[in-house]
Amino acid sequence: MKKVQSPEAQQPAPAQSWIVQLVEEAQAGDQLAFHRLVDHFQPEIYRMLYYRTRSQLDAEDLTQDVFLKTYKHLARLQSPVVFRSWLYRIAVNRMNDYFRKKRFRALFGNASVDDETFQETEEMAVPPQAANNLERQEFWLQVEKMLDALSRMEREVFLLRFFDQLSLKEITAVLGKNESTVKTHLYRALKKIKNAFGDMQDLLEGLC
Repeated sequence: MKKVQSPEAQQPAPAQSWIVQLVEEAQAGDQLAFHRLVDHFQPEIYRMLYYRTRSQLDAEDLTQDVFLKTYKHLARLQSPVVFRSWLYRIAVNRMNDYFRKKRFRALFGNASVDDETFQETEEMAVPPQAANNLERQEFWLQVEKMLDALSRMEREVFLLRFFDQLSLKEITAVLGKNESTVKTHLYRALKKIKNAFGDMQDLLEGLC
């Protein structure tokens, strides 16, 4: 079976040694090791899917699908050090499938579903380390306006960087883009945000 490889130029930062060990053990058939990986990564994958789908039920189902796919294809991952970015790529692909199916179903009903109109809401989960900064309703109202000002790719890069807290190299692996392209979209997103919401700059810097 063909192994999944990430180009050297797009290698994310090395994973923690205990994660690498768990991945290797899970690839060797240790189910307990895989369950430990699930326990560690499930909250952040759920959070990622939740504030994109805006549905607790859908996010739970999608999270389960992501880890089922991860388990099924884990043997194809050649380098355990890129496990996190590989996991996020599975989640991004599953999320894209979700939106494609919703758009298709919308053709036969009254619902209008389009990930181009995605908005954050105050109820959506955020990384624990940013919680103190994001609990105010005023912030979420600003976020809704802020995300509307971004293109689809700008929005995704911004969310992966500041909400999911992936490194630039991890984002390149997740999206399959080179680092210069990711940096360009991130720069454009931050420039738009700064121009529209200059008073949010300190808050954004706190998320970096």
